[in-house]
Amino acid sequence: MVGGYDPEAKKELAEGAWRVRFRYETAAVDAGHEVILAATDQVRFDRREGRAFRQVDLAEVPPLVFSEAMRDVDLFVAVTSIATDPEWADRGEDPHHAYWRETSFGVLPPSAQVRRDALARLLPRTAVAYRCTLTDRFLVVRGDLGTYKIHLGSANILMDPGDVYLCIVSARKRDARLFLPFEENGQLSLILSKAFLLANDSRITDEAILRQIQRKRPS
Repeated sequence: MVGGYDPEAKKELAEGAWRVRFRYETAAVDAGHEVILAATDQVRFDRREGRAFRQVDLAEVPPLVFSEAMRDVDLFVAVTSIATDPEWADRGEDPHHAYWRETSFGVLPPSAQVRRDALARLLPRTAVAYRCTLTDRFLVVRGDLGTYKIHLGSANILMDPGDVYLCIVSARKRDARLFLPFEENGQLSLILSKAFLLANDSRITDEAILRQIQRKRPS
């Protein structure tokens, strides 16, 4: 998709017979008036008529065109959402914190539902399978020091008891030799790497992570 400062990202589909337009708007700016956050808006579909496009009702859009367009929208939102930032919870009274919390641990988007299906096939073949359980939204991992819930959408983590947030920042270094299904944005490998780490939590040496795990839990 392209757009730049245009409030619409556009993409042509079906060899140019259709166009999808994804609107967005400014949500926050910094002290230098640079846009730092954007909010998503409407998705519109246009059909080519000669050299121009004409907007059409959703009922006129072919299922395949709709599916491809919404797949791109879902992937864009999944990759750029603040919900994927594990350090966002440390921003105190940030006005977007409620959105971060809801999206980080809420109902799974379609891409994460596919990811859950992939995990259901992969987990039984891993060395930590006996420590893992899949629920509707989480991969639950039982370590030696605690129990952890990794959200299948954001890959963010809650600790039991009390759903205490655990911040683990990925180094974002991926092994190019490792193939995983539906691995477009790295979330599947990130979830698995966190599962392996937490299943062996007694071997963790990172002091920042250990302090969080060992801190006093709410009663």
